[in-house]
Amino acid sequence: MLPVLFRIGATSIWSHSFFTAIGMLVAIVMSWRIARHLRRDSIELVWIICGGLTGAALMARYGLVLKYLLVSSSPSIAGFMRYGGASLLGGLAGAYLGVVIVKRLIGYRRHTGDLLVPGVALGIAIGRVGCHLAERPGTPTTLPWGVHVPMPIAALLPECPACLTGAAMHPSFVYESLFLVAAAAWLYPRAMRITPMPSWMREGDLFKLFLLAYAGARFLLEYVRGNPTMLASLSGSQLVVLVAIVALSIHFARRAADARVAATPA
Repeated sequence: MLPVLFRIGATSIWSHSFFTAIGMLVAIVMSWRIARHLRRDSIELVWIICGGLTGAALMARYGLVLKYLLVSSSPSIAGFMRYGGASLLGGLAGAYLGVVIVKRLIGYRRHTGDLLVPGVALGIAIGRVGCHLAERPGTPTTLPWGVHVPMPIAALLPECPACLTGAAMHPSFVYESLFLVAAAAWLYPRAMRITPMPSWMREGDLFKLFLLAYAGARFLLEYVRGNPTMLASLSGSQLVVLVAIVALSIHFARRAADARVAATPA
């Protein structure tokens, strides 16, 4: 655990902020590389990326309003501004909304998710390294790769009794990073159109397929993340991604059904 990655004079460079910034830079560079390869680089795409980054920054910072309302006995605007927090799921939702809003404003009609999704996956994987260094790892485990939180840092982590006892815990953020790196490696050649996609997939479906896979992975990872449960023994994140899993499964079921109908001889 290393909340402060390094110092420049009297300035502390925080691990979470550093790796988040590196992840965003990698996501932008990779997305632009794919766009140039497909000859879709344009000033409109620059505005779209900026809209996605703005939405992600806002919703990642202030996307936990529901949790604040639940834990606060007297919620207020000032309290919410202080509480804020950081939510990856909120950031993803904010990025999507930011892209949609900018595309509506400038009249851009083509799907852009397939251009951005490999970079998004790799960028999140890099950002999760900062989470691993700065946040509560996961639930206790007896597996040999369990991680321990040093005592001086354990005292700074809220809601983590296992940290104070020195127990080994699942490196849940490392699990997530490994999944996202594998996802980016699978997505990149398909986004570049080096590896052809199935004939039934349309433009934009690669992005939706990633969301479905990530939602499923995140649902399972929550069991070793150790977040508090909210309903039916499920955490808030599990409830959110469960809705996404159902909606996206229906989307791809319809795609498959349409493909079967199209392939059936008249």
